Amino acid sequence: MHSFIFLTLTGISVLSLLILLYYYLTIFNKLRRVKLSVKTTDIPVSIVIAAKNEKSNLEQNLPLILNQDYSNFEVVVINDGSFDGTFDFLDSLAKEHKNLSVRHLDINERFQRGKKFALTIGIKLAKHEQLLFTDADCRPNSEHWIKAMMSAKENKEIVLGNAPLTVKANLLGSIIKYETFHTALQYLTYALAGKTYMGVGRNLSYSKSLFFKNKGFASHQHIQSGDDDLFVQETANSTNVAVCVNPDSFMYSQGPQGFKKWLNQKTRHLSTSKTYLGKYKRLLGVYSVFQILIYITCITSIILQPLNWYIPIAIIGFKWIVQWFVFFKPTRMLDAKKIGYALPYYDVLYTLYLLLFGLIKPFRKQKTWR
Repeated sequence: MHSFIFLTLTGISVLSLLILLYYYLTIFNKLRRVKLSVKTTDIPVSIVIAAKNEKSNLEQNLPLILNQDYSNFEVVVINDGSFDGTFDFLDSLAKEHKNLSVRHLDINERFQRGKKFALTIGIKLAKHEQLLFTDADCRPNSEHWIKAMMSAKENKEIVLGNAPLTVKANLLGSIIKYETFHTALQYLTYALAGKTYMGVGRNLSYSKSLFFKNKGFASHQHIQSGDDDLFVQETANSTNVAVCVNPDSFMYSQGPQGFKKWLNQKTRHLSTSKTYLGKYKRLLGVYSVFQILIYITCITSIILQPLNWYIPIAIIGFKWIVQWFVFFKPTRMLDAKKIGYALPYYDVLYTLYLLLFGLIKPFRKQKTWR
C-alpha cells in the first residue's frame, strides 16, 4: 500500500515539476534578455502622487522627485484630507518649485472617497499626456528616474517599473524581500509574454488618453484597491506595454514593520485578485498550487518511504537547479542579489507564504485608504 502511495506521490511530484519548469523556461526566463540602456528623451511628463497624512514621507521624498534631471515635467500632488501638516508643507514647497502643482481635498467624514478619487483628480489636473505614478513614501533610486522610465516607453501606452522594498534582515524581511522580487518577476515577464495582468502604483506610467478612453477607474470604483493592477489589466494588450528594469528607474519604499502591518498590506493587495480575469486567475493559481504541491508530495514521500529519499530529493534538487539558472540574473537586475545566493531557503519561505495566505485569505477583510 505504501509503495502505491509512494508511486502516486512521485508521479504528482514529477507533474508539478514539469508544470513549474514550463513557467520558469517559457515565461520567467524572458527577463534575462531585457536591455538596460537609457536613451535621450524629452517626452513631457506629469507625475501624479496621492497623499493622505504623509507629511514626513513627502518631506523626505518629494524634493528628490522635484529635482529630477529631466527637461520637461511637472509634479501633481493631491492632498486627500490630511490633518498632519501636509497642507502647509505642500503650499510652502509649491512656492519654491514652479513645477509643483497642489490640490487639497476636504475631509469628508461621512463618505470615504478613497485613493482612486484622489488619483482621478490628479490626472484631470495634469498638463501633459504622459503620466507617471508613485506614492508619497517612495524615493527614486537616482535623479534619472523619469528619463529611464520614459526611455523604455518608445511607442507604448503603458510602462511597468520596478519598486523594491527596503526590509530588515530577519525572517519576515526575507519573506517580504522574496515575495516582492517574485511578484515583480511575474508581472514583468508576463508582460513580456503579452499577458500583462498588473503593475504597481509605486512605479507606473500610462497615457492620459488611455485613462479617459477606459473611463478611468469606473468599472472597479467600488473596490478600494486596484488603481494599478485592475486598471493595467483592463487596458493592456499584447502590444501596448513596455517594461523598465534599468536601476535608475527603481522606486524604493520601506517594507512593513511587523507581521500585523505586513498581513494588512498583503490582504489589501490580494483582495483585488478575486476580480482578475479568469485567464489570469488560472495562470497565477496553477503556478501557486503546484509550487505548494511539489513540496507536500516530496516531503510526504520521504516520510512514507525514507529508504527512497533520494527520489523526492532529486526532484526538488532539479527544480532548484533550473530555478537558479533562470532566477540568478533577474535577482541582480531587480536588486535582490542575496536571493540568488540562497534560493532554496527563499523558495521554501515563499511556499509557506502561499500556504499561509491560502488559509487565511477568506477570513481577512480589506482595509480602507488611510
